[in-house]
Amino acid sequence: MKNLFERFGQLVPELHPRPTASEHHIPQAHEADEPEEPSYFEYFFDQPGAMPGTLSIEEDAPPPNIILIDYNADQAQRVHLEQPELITPYLDRESVSWIDVQGLGNEDILRRVGQVFGLHPIVLEDVVNVPQRPKVEDHQDQVLVITRMVTPKEDLKGFYAEQVSFILGKYYLLTVQEEPDRDCFGLVRQRIRTSRGLIRQHGADYLAYSLIDAIIDGFFPVLEDYGERIELLETQVVTHPTRQTLEEIHKVRRELLSLRRAIWPQRDAINALIRDSNDLISPEVRIYLRDCYDHAIQVLDMVETYRELAASLMDVYLSSVSNKMNEIMKLLTIISTVFIPLTFIVGVYGMNFNTEISPWNMPELNWRWGYPACWAVMLSIAGSLFYFFWRKGWFQDQSQVELD
Repeated sequence: MKNLFERFGQLVPELHPRPTASEHHIPQAHEADEPEEPSYFEYFFDQPGAMPGTLSIEEDAPPPNIILIDYNADQAQRVHLEQPELITPYLDRESVSWIDVQGLGNEDILRRVGQVFGLHPIVLEDVVNVPQRPKVEDHQDQVLVITRMVTPKEDLKGFYAEQVSFILGKYYLLTVQEEPDRDCFGLVRQRIRTSRGLIRQHGADYLAYSLIDAIIDGFFPVLEDYGERIELLETQVVTHPTRQTLEEIHKVRRELLSLRRAIWPQRDAINALIRDSNDLISPEVRIYLRDCYDHAIQVLDMVETYRELAASLMDVYLSSVSNKMNEIMKLLTIISTVFIPLTFIVGVYGMNFNTEISPWNMPELNWRWGYPACWAVMLSIAGSLFYFFWRKGWFQDQSQVELD
């Protein structure tokens, strides 16, 4: 029996705890010097049979920073909190408390944050295990909103994408970001600090709207960069298509598909905030959310337009390559056509018939001007063919297109 269990242990792999997100999503590079291509298409998934509420922290996730901005109509303060428990006194105040957790690199701190806000383990799992599909969920006296935020890269080729989660309460708003270094909330913080606009005269629901609106508006600079890239690719495809052009078109199409996957469910999530009858969102804020919904529709329309343009660029690239191939084949055909009669003449006079045996055996070989006459005939034939092709316009390059 002991040997049987030993053999069974060799066949069945040892059961391990639930793997981390790095084991799920980040394949190890074969060589350390090869940069890893970012993936724009992954959603987080649980290992079959994993315990609900299990948190999966990526190894390279930055440690969380907790920033508290507490404000009302008269004043505003910004505090950096070292411990999550220091948030508790601010949750029951009449003022609005914005708790911004930047980074997901410490499971203990994230669980303590969940305890302070009374988050359900499933809610905390959705917040921490990224990326999730954008959505809206009601949880008693809280509303969970998961969004995708994009920011343009420094070289204006591509974008950074990260998940931003919102937990909306009556007097507070908890936001959880993946990265502490970049977001699109700078203008919102400035409005709170300088008391510009209506943000300090409203509650936490208006703050949530302002941040979601900033996320949606953050898509426009990214799409502007893609518009410029597509215009440049159009010029390259028509004038000088190369393999690098094809690779760039393919890359743009993939990234635009990722943007579509980010904005499409986000539009539905904003629509859910508008239509759901939740007391945490006032009717006035729902009107503002309608404007945010319109912006999401505009972003989606731009993404779809650019995707169609990128798809048409692929067709134009194939047509351009085909046209250039046709030009090459046309040139080779002209050369072959010119040399066919010349080859025939040379082949005829390459036959070794003895002229002394019969007077019909190539008598022109004994002519005094036979060789120059042969050259004159061949040159006249070649010249006539070239003139004929020129009159037909076959020497013009039909693959070149003049751009306005």
